Amino acid sequence: MDDSRARTPVGPPIRTPVAADGRLGPADEHPGLSDAGYLRRRHAIAARARGHRVGDPSVPVAYTEAEQRTWRTVHRELWAAQAEHACRAALDARQDAPIPADHIPQHAEVGSRLRELTGFDFTVAGGVVANKRFLGSMAEGWFHAVQFVRHPAVPLFTPEPDVLHDVFGHGIHLTAPAFADIYRMIGRAAMRVDDADVLQMISDVYWFTLEYGVLAEGGTPKAYGAALLSSYGEIRRLHRSDVRPLTVDAMLTTPYDIHGYQPVLFGARSLEEVTDTLHDFLERLDEDSARRFRRCS
Repeated sequence: MDDSRARTPVGPPIRTPVAADGRLGPADEHPGLSDAGYLRRRHAIAARARGHRVGDPSVPVAYTEAEQRTWRTVHRELWAAQAEHACRAALDARQDAPIPADHIPQHAEVGSRLRELTGFDFTVAGGVVANKRFLGSMAEGWFHAVQFVRHPAVPLFTPEPDVLHDVFGHGIHLTAPAFADIYRMIGRAAMRVDDADVLQMISDVYWFTLEYGVLAEGGTPKAYGAALLSSYGEIRRLHRSDVRPLTVDAMLTTPYDIHGYQPVLFGARSLEEVTDTLHDFLERLDEDSARRFRRCS
């Protein structure tokens, strides 16, 4: 997870699920943000990432039966929701993805499969990761992933990325060369620059594509973004979303909310269009790109 989204302006408060039955409420009422016992467990797992060097083995987690039950619940519901609302490229990738139905996979289990298919692997994160490290590591085939599990009271929604998000979203992506190539392309761009504002620009297009991207298939919006693929509620409401044509200028000037359903999504006609759009933008980036963009906006 990168740390840029906390600095991004957002629009009106987004209503987000606070109950497994789909009732909506403010994001800040989600029990994952306030349950003291849950937070102690979450922080204990996240603390394992302290001092972690990119590429070092992740320490295995002894998940509780309650956490395993959350995984099984989400797997059952999300698997069906993806089948209906995910794009064909994501569903094809899912066939090879390391997503067991009966248990939470350790990073080593996921990573060994990803390495076989695309050369990618998970490297552990405890929470937010600085843009340069988070994005840049993708150039070398490393994706920062967390190990903690979402709150069991609301298994079908989480206001922050968890192990389910990383496996069901990025784990699916990183089994497929076409997706993995986009991750590497973004990573190479991030490695070339150090300016914080330019890195923010890269993070913004990452957010609206690899996290929340949509493809039009048969006139219907279908999800490919990892955040959509791992959110039961959000992927099922795509037909009601404000999906706009994919352009870099629009992505760089559209606010987003890091804790709730997104008010605006961007759609392309194909994954090739996504790749070409990002390539044209990323290849031109340099240390002055943010200043030039502000002058022209």
